[in-house]
Amino acid sequence: MTRRRVALVGLGMAVTPHAKSLVDLKDRVDVVYAMSPSEKRRAQFATRFPFPPTDSLERIIQDNSVSAVGVLTPPNTHLEIVEKLVKSGKHVLLEKPLDVTTARSQALAAAGRAAGVKIAVCLQHRFRAAAERLGAILAEGGLGKIVSCSTRIPLWRTQGYYDEPGRGVKARDGGGVLITQGIHTLDLMLSLAGPVEEVCGYAVTSAVHRMETEDLACAAVRFKNGAVGTIEATTAAYPGGEALIHFIGTKGTASLAGTALSVRWQDGRREDLPAESSGGGGADPMAFPHDHHLAVWRDFLDAVDHNREPRVSAREALKVHRLIDAMLEAGDAGGKVKVANSE
Repeated sequence: MTRRRVALVGLGMAVTPHAKSLVDLKDRVDVVYAMSPSEKRRAQFATRFPFPPTDSLERIIQDNSVSAVGVLTPPNTHLEIVEKLVKSGKHVLLEKPLDVTTARSQALAAAGRAAGVKIAVCLQHRFRAAAERLGAILAEGGLGKIVSCSTRIPLWRTQGYYDEPGRGVKARDGGGVLITQGIHTLDLMLSLAGPVEEVCGYAVTSAVHRMETEDLACAAVRFKNGAVGTIEATTAAYPGGEALIHFIGTKGTASLAGTALSVRWQDGRREDLPAESSGGGGADPMAFPHDHHLAVWRDFLDAVDHNREPRVSAREALKVHRLIDAMLEAGDAGGKVKVANSE
């Protein structure tokens, strides 16, 4: 296990669970830079975490002793920052989404491949114990043939959240509820159910919010394996709740509600995993523990140490971007849309 010098780039809202994770990983990493161009954010961060602040991305790029960087900046900055980092041979753990468009996201993934470095994406819901247990049940055919998978993401954000400059704006965030909040659960759904082939539905800005992009999306989907289902994602569902992924199979059903799992088999067997600590569905999007971010960082460091792909690589994360594209296109077109699942 190699001890690594690590940097953080971006000290905004997303930094707290990452910084807490790196404190817990003090036996594996030395955080030598915490970068933000904002003097105020550097000062605020310094009161909470013992990592040296800097205002210079170039200093991090030129420091050859830094081998891994967490990039937590707004989505529309990801491609250019990651291109600079990977050209200097640094591995990157990137906050979701990859970038604001799938074309830019593909370019980002390609830059990592060309440089021969690892890019991991922080889609931490895959690391929940209940999700991993359901994945194992599905992999061994425990529910039989899957005939349906439906997902509901009932979140709440106040108007004040969207009044912050750039929030829910295509130019900075790339979109609304799908790419900013729903992406976590949609990525988990795809990892469990496999690719979606076809989508029809709607994506709208509801009367609840004043914003540029969608705060409500509803779709009917058909998966590659023949299963059908629905997807509903919103930030207009006061007071907010846990996301739900529900499977129907020929042998039983399973419900993944937040971090809790309930499985019921037709032969009378049952299995339940109680909820871990969770949150983030309500007005405070950061009201959750950092356990799963810690798991993402451990997997990223292990991938770098053992020269393997992270569990959620840039290439893997492209799958959920393509699904979101199809949902938005279906909302615009009002008809069926094929999902571009090509690599």
